[in-house]
Amino acid sequence: MSETSSLRIRKNEGARGLAIVKKIGLLNPEFKIDREEDYLYIPLMHEPLAAELDELRRVLSEFEICPHSFFERVERQPKFVDLLSDKTPPHVLASLPHAIDFVGDIAIVELDPGLEGYKQVIGEAMLKTHRRVRTVLAKSSGVSGVYRLRKFEVIAGESKTETVHREHGCIFHVDLAKTYFSPRLAYEHSRIASSVREGETVVDMFAGVGGFSILVAKKQEDVLAYAIDVNPDAFEFLNKNILVNRVEAQVRPILGDARQIVNERLKRVSDRVIMNLPEKAVEYVDVACQAIKPEGGIIHYYEFSNTPEPVETAKSRLTEAVEQTNRRLERIILARIVRGIAPFTYQVVVDAEIR
Repeated sequence: MSETSSLRIRKNEGARGLAIVKKIGLLNPEFKIDREEDYLYIPLMHEPLAAELDELRRVLSEFEICPHSFFERVERQPKFVDLLSDKTPPHVLASLPHAIDFVGDIAIVELDPGLEGYKQVIGEAMLKTHRRVRTVLAKSSGVSGVYRLRKFEVIAGESKTETVHREHGCIFHVDLAKTYFSPRLAYEHSRIASSVREGETVVDMFAGVGGFSILVAKKQEDVLAYAIDVNPDAFEFLNKNILVNRVEAQVRPILGDARQIVNERLKRVSDRVIMNLPEKAVEYVDVACQAIKPEGGIIHYYEFSNTPEPVETAKSRLTEAVEQTNRRLERIILARIVRGIAPFTYQVVVDAEIR
């Protein structure tokens, strides 16, 4: 047995508790859920951060975060590994991808160079394992360029990169070869949307196909969201997604560079600015400060960091960038790692109040 942080809840709230812990990415899959009398203990990856505690409070009427000793889970090999065991040598099985992204009916994997000769058989095994998947794509480049695109290779199933993805009750039409979209940001989409208050104006500076803006509008009817993107293909899908989700009255799509759009049309209009361009967001902090209302507002700032202390680095970079404007950073509301994107490289979010 091993001790780790746990969520202690009554058994009658077990289903809700497990669902929210999975949703916010806190569930530790290495251990078995434990039961003691009228309570369940759900193993956690780490002690919840402030925003994660808010999500738990929103769903659960009563809970406690406490240390608990768990039995380790003995995992059976994934089924697609079983399908490959008699078709590939042992070194291939040892190098199979551990993570699969699902966007609609498309599965996306990243394969080691040593698996080049086995990618079709790996793709076919994934199709057989995941019944809803119609296409398996292998990443063939990193994300690059102004539009944040990457190249893919179809290794099994239908030859396509366009699909329909469902997330938090919203529908997103997306073409992975033409637009940037990451299902790993689902929790961030929900977290930001849940923080928006009635009557707010939101500027989504790098909106893509609408992952943030559309969910904001679905969760809060009395809101106005300006969704900006420079990619014409993303803008086309953004417009389509606004219509299919019936948020035309709340989301206003704008095609163009965020700096130019804010300077020309959106100065001092926003209560909240979303800056999901982690490669270059620091270069647009002055623009976000221009968009914030004179009385102040909130910036949701994302960046990539490969420093030993990525969260502290992101906080410092944002603070320094704000100091170069005529605004001031009043306080850091939240700062956390969103996800790992490469060894020792992380996407970090900082929520900051600007005055």
